Amino acid sequence: MTRKWNWKNPVLQLFLVVFAIIQFYPLIWLVLTSFKTNIEITGSNVMGLPAKWMFSNYQYVLVGSDLGRSFLNSLMYTGVTVIASGLLSAMVSYAVTRMRWKLSKIVLAIFMSGLMIPVHATLLPLFLILRDTHLLNTPWALIIPYTVNAIPSSMFILVGFFSSLPRELEEASVVDGCNIYQVFFRIMLPLIKPALVSVSIFTFLAAWNELMFATTFINKSILMTITVAINSLRGLHITEYGPIHAGMVIATIPTILLYVFLSEKVQKSIVAGAIKG
Repeated sequence: MTRKWNWKNPVLQLFLVVFAIIQFYPLIWLVLTSFKTNIEITGSNVMGLPAKWMFSNYQYVLVGSDLGRSFLNSLMYTGVTVIASGLLSAMVSYAVTRMRWKLSKIVLAIFMSGLMIPVHATLLPLFLILRDTHLLNTPWALIIPYTVNAIPSSMFILVGFFSSLPRELEEASVVDGCNIYQVFFRIMLPLIKPALVSVSIFTFLAAWNELMFATTFINKSILMTITVAINSLRGLHITEYGPIHAGMVIATIPTILLYVFLSEKVQKSIVAGAIKG
């Protein structure tokens, strides 16, 4: 039996290939631009291959600037933020959805109200609080705001996952002798692993790419993040765009690796959330 040819399949495939090229080209352009000179970037060769591959752009960024140290700073700030916000969000979400107490709905509403507060509106109050508590120009000046800002959006996802789990799991665990902490860490936390991966990725991207808080709360070069380090590569009179693009390529590597290794987990969590919803 011959398979009937459908004209829609080649058309759809062609459309997807073109769409993929359009989406992927900005990354290719960024990498190519990081090897160009200022003259090529600003006019003579904007879209093409570099006339001369300027590996010195990367040498300057990695050796002649503080970007390497700032890269490690960003990894530290973001890593602590992801772990802290994920754990705190999971604990609060579990408490307001699985435990019966009078103020659970009010507490949930208070946390969810954080989704309605613009991040820029918290800049001045946070600066005053950090100044009065002597936390400015310390790692906590970024870790604490990043963690607090990530909790409402993380809870928005985790509450739905916790609500969909059957209560028989907890009842059986209690009958077997588990206390509340064992039920949470051994039973419930592994069950929401796909959701935790999703919120961790969103938290990572938000903290990794953040610039406003990092510029305002950190003035010491030894503590600045990679976004601030890239921004500081601009000169007062002349700006070398090649090293800036090289720094942007380096800053993009963790997000690409994150997607490569965890994209399957995110897809599973989306499917699981859709089925449970």
